[in-house]
Amino acid sequence: MTKILWTDGSANPNPGPGGYAVIENGKPVRLGREKESSNIRMEGTALIEAMKYAGEEGAEIHTDSQFWVNVLENWAKGWKARGWKKQNGPIKNLELVKEAYKLYTELPIKLVWTRGHVGTEANELADEWANKARKGAEIE
Repeated sequence: MTKILWTDGSANPNPGPGGYAVIENGKPVRLGREKESSNIRMEGTALIEAMKYAGEEGAEIHTDSQFWVNVLENWAKGWKARGWKKQNGPIKNLELVKEAYKLYTELPIKLVWTRGHVGTEANELADEWANKARKGAEIE
């Protein structure tokens, strides 16, 4: 794994317009937006896009979403074994969960959780670009 990627997602208000960013070497390599989204959807989409970008080479992907780290490392395996069902109700954003889990299990991906909004430069940059993407920014 040679790539080190940083991801973030944003929706404002939440739910509302959303954006995501994938950062490598201080620059965005993937940006996107949805007219109606949520922070959780955008965080998941950012991880999916990072894994697609990493491809067979793989990557270490940093995220401040404990939720998505838990989904991919702890919960999705059991949900899949139960026919993509939780014990206490439906799985929200199931299409994203399935896509993310498939990529996570097929590619050499290492997830690294980082605390958000504490001044970690690359995490702050991912947040900045996710917000820019939400407002329509594109990679130049």
